[in-house]
Amino acid sequence: MRVVVCGAGLVGFNIARYLARAGHDVTVIDQRPELVQKIGETLDIRAVQGHASLPHVLEEAGAADADMLIAVTHHDEVNMVACQVAHSLFGVPTRIARVREQAYLDPRWQDLFRREHMPIDLVISPEVEVAHAAARLLQLPGALAIIPFAGDRVRCVAVRCSAETPIIDQPLRHLTQLFPRLRVVIVGIVREGRFFIPDPDDRLLPGDEAWFVAATDHMDRVLRAFGLEREASERVVVVGAGNIGFYLARDLEQQLPRTSIRLLERNPARAEWVAGHLGRATVLCGDAREEELLEEAHVGTAEAVVCVTDDEEINIMVGVLAKQMGCRRAIALHNNPNYRRVMPHIGIDVALNPREITVSSILQYVRRGRIRAVHTLLDGEAEIYELEALETSPVIGRTLRDLRFGRSAIVGAIVRGEEVVVPRADTVIAPADRVILLARSEAIPRIERLFAVRADYFG
Repeated sequence: MRVVVCGAGLVGFNIARYLARAGHDVTVIDQRPELVQKIGETLDIRAVQGHASLPHVLEEAGAADADMLIAVTHHDEVNMVACQVAHSLFGVPTRIARVREQAYLDPRWQDLFRREHMPIDLVISPEVEVAHAAARLLQLPGALAIIPFAGDRVRCVAVRCSAETPIIDQPLRHLTQLFPRLRVVIVGIVREGRFFIPDPDDRLLPGDEAWFVAATDHMDRVLRAFGLEREASERVVVVGAGNIGFYLARDLEQQLPRTSIRLLERNPARAEWVAGHLGRATVLCGDAREEELLEEAHVGTAEAVVCVTDDEEINIMVGVLAKQMGCRRAIALHNNPNYRRVMPHIGIDVALNPREITVSSILQYVRRGRIRAVHTLLDGEAEIYELEALETSPVIGRTLRDLRFGRSAIVGAIVRGEEVVVPRADTVIAPADRVILLARSEAIPRIERLFAVRADYFG
C-alpha cells in the first residue's frame, strides 16, 4: 500500500515508522526542513518539503498513485484541505485527518465530512480520545493503562507491582494452582525500563509494570490478586480546562455521578466558559502551581489529580506537588517519550501519552478487515491486537503450541461467541474467533501473515 503522511511531527513520524516497518511505501510531507531531513535519515523513506495542502506538493509526494492520505499536521484546516485536494484532484481512495477544533465536530455539522462535502473517511480527535482514556483510568484506581477489546468484554490492563502484591515472586505457571479461579494471562512485563513477554517460569517482582488480559466481568477478582480494589475515584481534581480537561470533566459527570470534580484553569475567560458548559463540576480560576489554589481544591484529600494542560512540565510539576500534599494518585499528560521512564521515580503514577493514543486510533483504521483493533504500546515496542480468525487463515485449526511464538508474541484471550476463553498451549483457534494477541514489533509481519486469508476466499 502507498501512503502519503502529511506532517512529520511526533504523530506523523511514528505513523510513518510503523507503516514503513510493515512494508508499506510511505512518503512524508512537512514544511520544516529539519524534520524532513530527520525523516529521510532516520526512517530511510521519502520525504518532501512543502505545504501539505498544495496540489503540486501532493503531486510531488505521489498522491496520484497513493492508496491512502493521513493528514496530521498541527493545523486542522491544512489537514482538511489536504484531504479535499487528495480526493478532488488525485482520487486518493482513503483519507484520514486529525481535527482538534471541536467546533468542526459539533453534532449539528455531522454532514460536513461526507464525500460530497469535505471527503474525510476518518476524523481523529486526539483530545476526545485522551479524555476517554483518562476517564477509564479513574474508574479503575491502580491501573496504569486500560485498553478495551471485543465490545469491552475483554480488557488489557497495566498495573504496578509492589512487595505487597499477593502474586509477587511466584512462577507464572503456578498462578492457576495458587489461584484456581484466577482467569488471567500476563502478556508483558516492564522491568527497569525494559519490556519483555514472559514465559511460564518468569516471576513478577516489586517495581514491575505488569500487563495482563482478562475478561471484563472477571476484573474484580484479578485486581484483588494484584492487591488492588475496583472502587472508582470519589474525589478528582483536573488541572487544565482545555479541550482534554473539559471533555474529561464531562465524561466524569456522565459516568461517575457520585464523584466530586474540581477543575483548575488559569485563563479567566476559559474558566468562565467551561463553568457554563458543565453541570456539577466546580471550576476554580488560578495557577495550579500555587499551593493555595491546590489547597482550595482540596487536592490533599483527592483520590486522583489529572494534569492535562498544554505544558508537560507544568503537568509533571503539579502532579508531584499534589502527591506531596497527600493526593493518592497523580496522572500527567506528556509528549516526550523520555519522560515516561522517570515519572514513576518522581511520584507520577500514570503517564498519559496523547501521541500514542492518536497513533493507535489511526492504526486501527489503517489495519482494518481481519484486524478489529490495534493499540501501540510503550512507544512502539509492542502492539496488541484484536484479530478475527477467518475461515481460510493459516492460523485456523492449529494449537497455540504449534504456532511457536516464543517471546515474540502471546495470546491473552480468545472471544468465541459470547464466551471468553483463557488460552492454553493446547487451545485450537477456530473460525470466527476473536484473538487478543500482544506482539513485539519484529513479530508483527508474521502475525499478519498468520491471520491473512487466501486470495480466492473473496472470489
